[in-house]
Amino acid sequence: MYTNFAAFYDALTQNVEYEKRAARLHFLIRKYLQTDTEGTLLTDLACGTGTMSEALARLGYDVIGVDVSPAMLSAAMDKKMQSGLPIQYLCQDMRELDMFGTIDVTVCTLDSLNHLPSLADVQRVFDRVSLFAQPGGLFLFDMNTLYKHREILGDRVFLYDMEEVFCAWENRLLSDMATVEMQLTFFEKDGAQYFRSEEQITETAYALSEIEAALQKSGLTLLEIFDADRGLDTPETLFPVSETTQRILFVAGKPLSQ
Repeated sequence: MYTNFAAFYDALTQNVEYEKRAARLHFLIRKYLQTDTEGTLLTDLACGTGTMSEALARLGYDVIGVDVSPAMLSAAMDKKMQSGLPIQYLCQDMRELDMFGTIDVTVCTLDSLNHLPSLADVQRVFDRVSLFAQPGGLFLFDMNTLYKHREILGDRVFLYDMEEVFCAWENRLLSDMATVEMQLTFFEKDGAQYFRSEEQITETAYALSEIEAALQKSGLTLLEIFDADRGLDTPETLFPVSETTQRILFVAGKPLSQ
């Protein structure tokens, strides 16, 4: 699971602006919880190498990072050792999420849910999040749109030439017009030699109505949606979703009555 990708993930995501994305999540969490978030228990699903978990921990959250990839979690633990932040990491498939008790807030960022193979798998994640969500708790996540897969990612090649690695990223849009197969080829320099490794990733996008229906089926209520990538310089400035939105930020909640 993302074994080769883990070694180069941070280098390839230097432009993600984790701190700004964390600040936006923080703004929305405070808005909906309407309470001091210091010590709020937060699960970071598909936490990867832990950069978002670290950013949220610095904002005062009690963070539990969950990821299915031991290689990703190894990188996250290295960061934890350096920062000293009290983050707990669990190696779990988010479709089988199993927490010790109820959770105040769950987040899942950077289109991680798109990596699941089907809408049924997304539904399983929603069900598990709902099961462990505190009544009145929140679930904030983002997902790539059909527009992004069809117009931005599909059938394109991206090249990344960095000091530590050269990466050729080849995409193929499948006939369903929603799924993109990604072939990543890495060339890592070691002295006068280059070592090649590969990773294959598949992402599927869904209609907004499908995601809203899945949330409702799991017992969660869709509260708001925003363009996840616009206005990050001012986290409290939120833009509506448009036809050309590439990633949607969803804010969902578990009703107090449940």
